[in-house]
Order: sequence, then structure tokens, then C-alpha cells
Amino acid sequence: MRMIFGVLSLLIALAIVGTVGKKQLQALGQIGTTSTRMPTDAEGKAVNDAVMGRSGAGALAVPGAMGGMASTEPAIVDATVPMQAQAIQKNMRDATNAALQKGVDRNNNAQP
Repeated sequence: MRMIFGVLSLLIALAIVGTVGKKQLQALGQIGTTSTRMPTDAEGKAVNDAVMGRSGAGALAVPGAMGGMASTEPAIVDATVPMQAQAIQKNMRDATNAALQKGVDRNNNAQP
């Protein structure tokens, strides 16, 4: 009898831990909530294209980026996954640096 209660309590504790863990991972977007759909609004598409390095999309499409900048690098189409990841990281780094520089320029222009 004692063994049955021990096994039941262990299963209940395991179910509680599993449920809490699943909810935490869903909150982080790791399980069950992953969406592979493309953004439907124009700004979302432009940002996605700029980050992915697709042709015709430059830093101009990224909100807060410096105007007039265009990507001179060709889009990576048949690259390996690590190469694509590095290209996305580079594009994000460049877009962030451009946005930060625009903020610095705006602050410098605002001061008398």
C-alpha cells in the first residue's frame, strides 16, 4: 500500500513539473507556438527582407535605420545553415549600428 502511494505521488509530482515546464517553454516561444508564416504588413515584410539579406532590401527598410543605405551584398540563396546564420547576424549588427548612429546624429543636431 505504501509503495502504491509512493508511485502515485511521484507520478503526480512529475505531471506537475512537466506541465509547469511546458508552460514556461511555451512562454519563451520554444514549443508549440512557433510560426513560420511571413509577416502580412508591409513594414514587417521589409524588416524581414532586410534582416534576411534578400535582394532589393536594404537598411532603409529597418525602422530607425539611416536613410539612403542599400545592401550591396547579394542574398545568400544556396548557403549552408551556419553561413545563413552568420549573414543574418551581420545584417542585424549592421542595422543596429546604423540605428544607433542615426540616434547619435540626431542628438548632435538637437544640441545648440
